[in-house]
Amino acid sequence: MPDQPVFYYDLGSPYSYLTAERVHDVLGVHPVWQPILLGGIWQQTGGRSWGVTDERNAGIAECERRGREYGLMPFRWPEGWPNNTLTAMRAAIFAQQAGRAVAYSLAAFRQAFAGGRDLSVTDNVLIAAAACELHPRAVLKAIETQSTKDRLKQATAEAYERGVRGVPTVAVGDELFYGDDRLHEASAALAAR
Repeated sequence: MPDQPVFYYDLGSPYSYLTAERVHDVLGVHPVWQPILLGGIWQQTGGRSWGVTDERNAGIAECERRGREYGLMPFRWPEGWPNNTLTAMRAAIFAQQAGRAVAYSLAAFRQAFAGGRDLSVTDNVLIAAAACELHPRAVLKAIETQSTKDRLKQATAEAYERGVRGVPTVAVGDELFYGDDRLHEASAALAAR
């Protein structure tokens, strides 16, 4: 297991967004940002988004409350959320390969949850990529390459094998901290090492 903590996330997850905006400050170190497909985890567990259940309104209200507490811009939910983030997540894998996972992912999260833009729309993904100087043509090519698709599948499979069952999850050594509300616990575990 790496000594550096790992932050597992999916760009369609508002709780991952809340964690992404705070993870560096709360942990006091820069974790490895590891994009994974939450849908791939759910295929193994039978899970699904709370955004399509009776818990939707309560979950939205809770995310908005936490965002206010954290001093973030007000949530603007993408129309039709939860949206299909496969293209955005492939772009995240490409950004990771280019050393820009953090910049791209923060831009994409902000596009989605502060800007209300649907990340299933490729143009919105390209706007996030341009914000961290990833060339649109390179991103378009990368999201269609088999190696990018395979890396995303592999990252998701490795996360599942490690015990990740949802996002956001922060791994500190062998310990997994699932949920935006457990970020401070992850920080304490890191400080105790």
